[in-house]
Parts: sequence; structure tokens; C-alpha cells
Amino acid sequence: MKILVRNLSRETTEAELLALFKEYGDVQYCTLVIDKVTGGSKGFGFVEMPRVGEAKVAIKCLNARNVAGNKIRVKKAEKSREGMAGKASNAPDS
Repeated sequence: MKILVRNLSRETTEAELLALFKEYGDVQYCTLVIDKVTGGSKGFGFVEMPRVGEAKVAIKCLNARNVAGNKIRVKKAEKSREGMAGKASNAPDS
């Protein structure tokens, strides 16, 4: 399950984010979104956990947790609206 983590401190590292989620199970990957201009974190990232049950527990336990002075927001990542719009326009008429 792909998880969106928002409201991270700009100083939070990928290693710290990974450690948070590893408490709840296996992590397939973990990445912070980086600003191309400044090279710093944009304050959010994504975590992929292969087991849905572990991912749900992580979301429940980590959402609204205080990490590095920020109350983080954790939820299941949704498919991008661009991707959904593109698929909808290619759908056959019913």
C-alpha cells in the first residue's frame, strides 16, 4: 500500500521517515519529495508497505503524531487526478 506522509519538518530525513514506518512492518521504499530549486525537502513524502494490514496499523498509529515538532498527517495515497482524468477520457461510452 502506498502511503502519503504530509506536514513533515523540512529537516526530517528519509532515514528518519523509514525508521518511523519500520516499527510497524516491512517497508518496500520510502522517499521524500525534494524541491528542485533549493534541494531541500518539500515537507512530504511517500512510503510503500507491501502488507496492507501493517500499512493500516502504521497509518492509524502515525497519523497526527508529533515528529520533529510537526504534527504529521498520514493517509493512504490516492491515484493522481491527472491519471484518473486520462483514463476517463479513454473510457468507451456506455
